Amino acid sequence: MDTQLFFDQIFEHIDCFQALKQEAPNILRAAMELTATIESGKKIIICGNGGSAADAQHFAAELVGRFEKERASYPALALTTDSSALTAIGNDYGFDRVFSRQIEGLGRKGDMLIAISTSGNSPNIHEAVLKAVSMGIQTIGLLGRDGGSIKAEVGCPVIVPHSRTARIQEAHSFILHFWACFIEEAVKNPGS
Repeated sequence: MDTQLFFDQIFEHIDCFQALKQEAPNILRAAMELTATIESGKKIIICGNGGSAADAQHFAAELVGRFEKERASYPALALTTDSSALTAIGNDYGFDRVFSRQIEGLGRKGDMLIAISTSGNSPNIHEAVLKAVSMGIQTIGLLGRDGGSIKAEVGCPVIVPHSRTARIQEAHSFILHFWACFIEEAVKNPGS
Protein backbone atom coordinates (compact mmCIF):
# COMPACT_ATOMS: atom_id res chain seq x y z
CA MET A 1 0.00 0.00 0.00
CA ASP A 2 1.26 3.43 -0.93
CA THR A 3 0.90 5.59 2.18
CA GLN A 4 2.17 8.61 0.24
CA LEU A 5 -1.00 8.54 -1.88
CA PHE A 6 -3.04 8.55 1.33
CA PHE A 7 -1.19 11.57 2.72
CA ASP A 8 -1.29 13.37 -0.64
CA GLN A 9 -5.09 13.07 -0.55
CA ILE A 10 -5.24 14.40 3.02
CA PHE A 11 -3.03 17.40 2.23
CA GLU A 12 -5.01 18.17 -0.92
CA HIS A 13 -8.21 18.03 1.17
CA ILE A 14 -6.72 20.42 3.73
CA ASP A 15 -5.60 22.84 1.00
CA CYS A 16 -9.10 22.79 -0.48
CA PHE A 17 -10.68 23.56 2.88
CA GLN A 18 -8.17 26.36 3.52
CA ALA A 19 -9.34 27.95 0.26
CA LEU A 20 -12.91 28.04 1.62
CA LYS A 21 -11.93 31.01 3.82
CA GLN A 22 -12.45 33.31 0.83
CA GLU A 23 -16.00 31.97 0.43
CA ALA A 24 -16.98 32.40 4.08
CA PRO A 25 -19.09 35.55 3.46
CA ASN A 26 -21.15 33.81 0.74
CA ILE A 27 -21.47 30.61 2.79
CA LEU A 28 -22.83 32.62 5.72
CA ARG A 29 -25.07 34.74 3.47
CA ALA A 30 -26.56 31.55 2.00
CA ALA A 31 -27.13 30.14 5.49
CA MET A 32 -29.06 33.27 6.48
CA GLU A 33 -31.11 33.18 3.27
CA LEU A 34 -31.97 29.50 3.83
CA THR A 35 -33.04 30.30 7.39
CA ALA A 36 -35.24 33.17 6.18
CA THR A 37 -36.82 30.89 3.58
CA ILE A 38 -37.88 28.39 6.24
CA GLU A 39 -39.03 31.08 8.66
CA SER A 40 -41.26 32.56 5.93
CA GLY A 41 -42.98 29.19 5.39
CA LYS A 42 -41.38 28.51 2.01
CA LYS A 43 -39.48 25.40 0.94
CA ILE A 44 -35.95 24.57 -0.07
CA ILE A 45 -35.53 22.68 -3.35
CA ILE A 46 -32.22 21.00 -4.16
CA CYS A 47 -30.84 19.45 -7.35
CA GLY A 48 -27.57 18.00 -8.61
CA ASN A 49 -26.17 15.16 -10.71
CA GLY A 50 -24.28 12.05 -9.59
CA GLY A 51 -22.56 12.67 -6.26
CA SER A 52 -24.26 16.06 -6.14
CA ALA A 53 -27.62 14.27 -6.46
CA ALA A 54 -26.68 12.27 -3.38
CA ASP A 55 -25.74 15.52 -1.62
CA ALA A 56 -29.12 17.01 -2.57
CA GLN A 57 -30.93 14.02 -1.06
CA HIS A 58 -28.73 14.03 2.03
CA PHE A 59 -29.39 17.72 2.71
CA ALA A 60 -33.14 17.41 2.15
CA ALA A 61 -33.24 14.45 4.58
CA GLU A 62 -31.41 16.46 7.24
CA LEU A 63 -33.92 19.29 6.94
CA VAL A 64 -37.08 17.17 6.81
CA GLY A 65 -35.78 14.74 9.44
CA ARG A 66 -33.14 16.35 11.59
CA PHE A 67 -29.46 17.15 11.60
CA GLU A 68 -28.46 17.08 15.29
CA LYS A 69 -31.28 18.78 17.14
CA GLU A 70 -34.88 17.79 17.91
CA ARG A 71 -37.13 20.36 16.23
CA ALA A 72 -40.00 20.75 13.79
CA SER A 73 -39.54 19.31 10.31
CA TYR A 74 -38.45 21.85 7.69
CA PRO A 75 -39.85 21.81 4.12
CA ALA A 76 -37.17 20.55 1.73
CA LEU A 77 -37.30 18.57 -1.49
CA ALA A 78 -34.55 16.90 -3.53
CA LEU A 79 -35.52 16.81 -7.21
CA THR A 80 -33.30 13.77 -7.70
CA THR A 81 -35.46 11.16 -5.97
CA ASP A 82 -38.49 10.55 -8.18
CA SER A 83 -37.30 8.05 -10.79
CA SER A 84 -40.66 8.12 -12.62
CA ALA A 85 -40.55 11.90 -13.02
CA LEU A 86 -36.86 11.88 -13.97
CA THR A 87 -37.27 9.23 -16.65
CA ALA A 88 -40.55 10.56 -18.04
CA ILE A 89 -39.27 14.12 -18.26
CA GLY A 90 -35.92 12.96 -19.63
CA ASN A 91 -37.67 10.87 -22.27
CA ASP A 92 -40.32 13.44 -23.24
CA TYR A 93 -38.40 16.72 -22.88
CA GLY A 94 -34.70 15.77 -22.72
CA PHE A 95 -32.28 15.37 -19.84
CA ASP A 96 -31.54 19.10 -19.76
CA ARG A 97 -35.08 19.71 -18.45
CA VAL A 98 -35.36 16.99 -15.77
CA PHE A 99 -35.06 19.57 -12.99
CA SER A 100 -36.53 22.70 -14.58
CA ARG A 101 -39.78 20.88 -15.38
CA GLN A 102 -40.10 19.74 -11.76
CA ILE A 103 -39.42 23.28 -10.55
CA GLU A 104 -42.17 24.52 -12.87
CA GLY A 105 -44.65 22.17 -11.22
CA LEU A 106 -43.45 22.15 -7.62
CA GLY A 107 -41.77 25.50 -7.04
CA ARG A 108 -43.44 28.65 -5.79
CA LYS A 109 -42.33 32.27 -5.58
CA GLY A 110 -40.25 32.76 -2.44
CA ASP A 111 -38.94 29.20 -2.36
CA MET A 112 -35.17 28.64 -2.48
CA LEU A 113 -33.31 26.48 -5.01
CA ILE A 114 -29.89 25.10 -4.16
CA ALA A 115 -28.28 24.17 -7.48
CA ILE A 116 -25.28 21.88 -6.96
CA SER A 117 -22.69 21.48 -9.73
CA THR A 118 -19.02 20.66 -9.21
CA SER A 119 -18.20 22.06 -12.66
CA GLY A 120 -20.62 24.97 -12.57
CA ASN A 121 -21.58 24.09 -16.13
CA SER A 122 -24.13 21.24 -15.90
CA PRO A 123 -26.80 22.03 -18.55
CA ASN A 124 -29.73 20.61 -16.55
CA ILE A 125 -28.66 22.54 -13.43
CA HIS A 126 -28.31 25.70 -15.51
CA GLU A 127 -31.83 25.19 -16.91
CA ALA A 128 -33.15 24.65 -13.37
CA VAL A 129 -31.64 27.95 -12.24
CA LEU A 130 -33.09 29.85 -15.21
CA LYS A 131 -36.55 28.40 -14.56
CA ALA A 132 -36.34 29.21 -10.84
CA VAL A 133 -35.28 32.80 -11.48
CA SER A 134 -38.13 33.27 -13.98
CA MET A 135 -40.59 32.11 -11.29
CA GLY A 136 -39.29 34.36 -8.50
CA ILE A 137 -37.57 31.48 -6.71
CA GLN A 138 -34.36 32.52 -4.97
CA THR A 139 -31.21 30.69 -5.97
CA ILE A 140 -28.00 29.52 -4.35
CA GLY A 141 -25.31 27.87 -6.48
CA LEU A 142 -23.13 25.36 -4.66
CA LEU A 143 -20.42 25.19 -7.29
CA GLY A 144 -16.83 24.17 -7.94
CA ARG A 145 -13.79 25.23 -9.95
CA ASP A 146 -14.43 28.85 -11.09
CA GLY A 147 -18.23 28.65 -10.73
CA GLY A 148 -18.75 28.06 -14.46
CA SER A 149 -21.68 29.54 -16.34
CA ILE A 150 -24.06 29.02 -13.42
CA LYS A 151 -22.17 31.49 -11.20
CA ALA A 152 -23.55 34.49 -13.09
CA GLU A 153 -27.14 33.21 -12.97
CA VAL A 154 -27.62 32.49 -9.25
CA GLY A 155 -28.40 35.02 -6.56
CA CYS A 156 -25.77 33.66 -4.18
CA PRO A 157 -22.85 31.71 -5.67
CA VAL A 158 -20.83 29.57 -3.24
CA ILE A 159 -17.75 28.34 -5.05
CA VAL A 160 -15.22 25.73 -3.95
CA PRO A 161 -12.15 26.91 -5.92
CA HIS A 162 -10.56 23.55 -6.64
CA SER A 163 -10.05 21.47 -9.78
CA ARG A 164 -10.62 17.96 -8.40
CA THR A 165 -14.21 16.79 -8.22
CA ALA A 166 -13.61 14.63 -5.12
CA ARG A 167 -12.24 17.58 -3.14
CA ILE A 168 -15.09 19.82 -4.30
CA GLN A 169 -17.65 17.21 -3.20
CA GLU A 170 -15.98 16.88 0.20
CA ALA A 171 -16.22 20.63 0.67
CA HIS A 172 -19.83 20.69 -0.59
CA SER A 173 -20.75 18.07 2.00
CA PHE A 174 -19.12 20.15 4.74
CA ILE A 175 -20.92 23.32 3.61
CA LEU A 176 -24.28 21.52 3.55
CA HIS A 177 -23.62 20.22 7.08
CA PHE A 178 -22.76 23.75 8.18
CA TRP A 179 -25.99 25.06 6.67
CA ALA A 180 -28.02 22.33 8.40
CA CYS A 181 -26.38 23.19 11.72
CA PHE A 182 -26.86 26.93 11.19
CA ILE A 183 -30.53 26.51 10.27
CA GLU A 184 -31.23 24.35 13.32
CA GLU A 185 -29.64 26.94 15.58
CA ALA A 186 -31.14 30.01 13.89
CA VAL A 187 -34.74 29.14 12.93
CA LYS A 188 -37.09 30.56 15.54
CA ASN A 189 -40.59 30.17 14.13
CA PRO A 190 -40.72 27.95 11.06
CA GLY A 191 -43.54 28.79 8.70
CA SER A 192 -44.64 31.92 10.52
